Amino acid sequence: MKQTLQLRLGQQLTMTPQLQQAIRLLQLSTLDLQAEIQEALESNPLLEVNEHAAPADGSDDHWESGDIQESSTDYNSASEHESSPEVPTTTTSQDSAVDLQATEMPDELPVDSNWEDVYDSVLPSSSASSSGDDDYRGFENQDDGGESLQDHLLWQMRLTPFSDLDMQIAETIIDSINEEGYLSSTLEDICSSLILDEGIEVELDEIEAVLHRIQNFDPVGVGARDLRECLLLQLQTLDRELPEVEAAMVLVSEHIDLLGGRDYNQIMRRMKLSREQLQEAILVVQGVNPRPGNSIDTTKAEYIVPDVFVKKVNETWRVELNVDAMPRLRVNAQYAGLIRRADNSSDNTYLRNQLQEARWFIKSLSSRNETLLKVATAIVERQRGFLEFGEEAMKALVLHAIAEELGMHESTISRVTTKKYMHTPRGIFELKYFFSSHVGTAEGGECSSTAIRALIKKLVAAENQVKPLSDSKIAQILENEGINIARRTVAKYREALSIPPSNERKRLV
Repeated sequence: MKQTLQLRLGQQLTMTPQLQQAIRLLQLSTLDLQAEIQEALESNPLLEVNEHAAPADGSDDHWESGDIQESSTDYNSASEHESSPEVPTTTTSQDSAVDLQATEMPDELPVDSNWEDVYDSVLPSSSASSSGDDDYRGFENQDDGGESLQDHLLWQMRLTPFSDLDMQIAETIIDSINEEGYLSSTLEDICSSLILDEGIEVELDEIEAVLHRIQNFDPVGVGARDLRECLLLQLQTLDRELPEVEAAMVLVSEHIDLLGGRDYNQIMRRMKLSREQLQEAILVVQGVNPRPGNSIDTTKAEYIVPDVFVKKVNETWRVELNVDAMPRLRVNAQYAGLIRRADNSSDNTYLRNQLQEARWFIKSLSSRNETLLKVATAIVERQRGFLEFGEEAMKALVLHAIAEELGMHESTISRVTTKKYMHTPRGIFELKYFFSSHVGTAEGGECSSTAIRALIKKLVAAENQVKPLSDSKIAQILENEGINIARRTVAKYREALSIPPSNERKRLV
């Protein structure tokens, strides 16, 4: 085969390391970016936080229009100056620090001394916490979630006079209780899962007896096998002499299916109750908790630090980056001053490479903040109606519209708006919240799905509970207002709002 040379022209996008880093930082959330910055500060000696960047008078507390402050850095013996931008980066501000003024720190610590040996009265040492002293833990190590339902039940079990065998049965039962407080296994399954010594047998009656004792634990109704038993366990703790309580127990034990179907006429006919008496019994039933396990809160508190602030100043909506959560990074002047131009030693090469990486990192953070500010400003311009009047005035918006306006790619807008939050006078929202699909209107325009959901929620809140609005009726009302929407779309939006269907919203009065 004869070999030949050919020339071809073409365009190709090359993903340089700098571009890859900028894209990766762009899609990070506040928490992830904080971890990325901390890792960069620990690995690169040329990076440092400029703690004195923000003025004390607060005149420059926010970034506007992507402005970058520059500080010059002397990094060689020839007095060559390099300016590197100080970039607001995301981290959590710590306003309440440990007061160390009462304890004076010596200039030098002995070589064989530890931090905990000198300052054990100020801060808890890691060795002390690891030795089993759980009574005192630092605020950063505390678990906000609290104990689980199983832990709560096991604590009560240990305070209850059980025999060794009953204790083992009780532990197996508690392990079979789900988060809502219901027993998820049958008594037969619990009996077969018990690991007993040879010659010991357990009857189902004994397991059920232990279950009844657990059902008296807090929260009331825990360990129930179905909804009927759960409600009855809670109703039994009320005053049985009250007629409405007695009627509520009969209602739950014999007519719970009719109650779930809102067939009030059939219930009144079978129980021989008036409408007022049935209403009182239903109020008693509604006063108990169908999911008792949820009263034990095991979820951890999640705090959101907004990336962008939006406020109205002189009838104009102003968009600012949250600088309080973004300290400024700069190049360390002391290490940069050790770099020599003509020096090719390993140390000098290492410092030169770290300096270049520090500049790339700062530039990537600067690009991230500028892009975030531009996108947030464009969103606010499109959604002024929401800021002024609420969800009903939300406009239909897609990522392509913002990308076309800013001259960016749609994937870039998607990265910027993911896990980024905006603080507005109406609350904190993810930037993705302002983008939604739309339906057509009678005038040929578009109506946002967010606005439609708000209208559906408003209509349901104002409906007659004796005769609630069906999905078809809601679609008809919206059509009369000029919004062309199908019944199945109304049903989809209603389910997204966790609003039950009309037959489940029906009330006696």
